Amino acid sequence: QVQLVESGGGLVQAGGSLRLSCAASGRIVSSHTMAWFRQSPGKEREFVARIMWSGGSPRYADSVKGRFTISRDNAENTVSLQMSSLKPEDTAVYYCAAAYGPRGSYSWSYDYWGQGTQVTVSS
Repeated sequence: QVQLVESGGGLVQAGGSLRLSCAASGRIVSSHTMAWFRQSPGKEREFVARIMWSGGSPRYADSVKGRFTISRDNAENTVSLQMSSLKPEDTAVYYCAAAYGPRGSYSWSYDYWGQGTQVTVSS
């Protein structure tokens, strides 16, 4: 079992930055894929970024590429999402997710989810 707890959400003006953190506990191993998704009202949950717990090249949605950076800290058991140049369309509840083994961008393929943290970007 894996438990995930997100933090760091809030209200920020367009063009600003925010850093989200996901504290992972339980049986996290190097083969886990860690990811961030987001969901806005009336929309489906969408992929934002992912990284293997063991490291390697991260992957990003085209909409956030160049603005967001995902990273993990194995010593602290955390996965972070640094968000810069934020836009109003980035407003959503952001979720941390985990799955054992390589995963892509489909939310249904992830086994573990945090409770989500709200990010609101004002124009």
